Amino acid sequence: MKVFILAALVVVVASQGYPNPQYPKPQYPKPQYPTPAYPRPAYPTPAYPTPAYPTPAYPTPAYKAPAYPAPAYPSPAYAKTPEYAPMPYNFNWAVKDDPSYNDYAHQETADDKGYVTGSYRTLLPDGRTQIVDYKADDYTGYVADVKYDGEAKEYKPAYKPAGYPSPAYQKPSYPSPSYSAPKYPSPSYPSPAYPSPKYPTKY
Repeated sequence: MKVFILAALVVVVASQGYPNPQYPKPQYPKPQYPTPAYPRPAYPTPAYPTPAYPTPAYPTPAYKAPAYPAPAYPSPAYAKTPEYAPMPYNFNWAVKDDPSYNDYAHQETADDKGYVTGSYRTLLPDGRTQIVDYKADDYTGYVADVKYDGEAKEYKPAYKPAGYPSPAYQKPSYPSPSYSAPKYPSPSYPSPAYPSPKYPTKY
């Protein structure tokens, strides 16, 4: 026990008698390492073989054409047209109007066998007359023979406008209106009577 107390005293005396030593901070130079130079690797370009794909073969589709039944329409049934025997006739007419240059005629005859003959003529604008003789039946059809009578001339219409007199309208005459002047009675107002003003006497 005494030894322990003595050792403690020695430690206290030693700590108070010696100052704490201060050492300067060491400075070390920054190390410099040379940059390593490695050779650039050279890799060979890879060569890949071109892929070869087989062409696909698709079977041609075979579609069966649809079969539609042919439509069956009933044949129309028309009533038979009654046949009448040809009726003989004969007509003839003509128009001649010099002011309007209308000059034409037509004549036709038919017998009881359906044989028709006729002719018509027309005055053309060039001065000629066109004459057509024709015949028609159920075997030869319509056959016409066209002829022209006269010499063609230059067509110059000579139309003159009709002269109409200028309309003369009589100027209407209206009587002058006579209005009597209105008579209004004169108003009679009594004259106002104002009292004379009275002013105070000055001193």
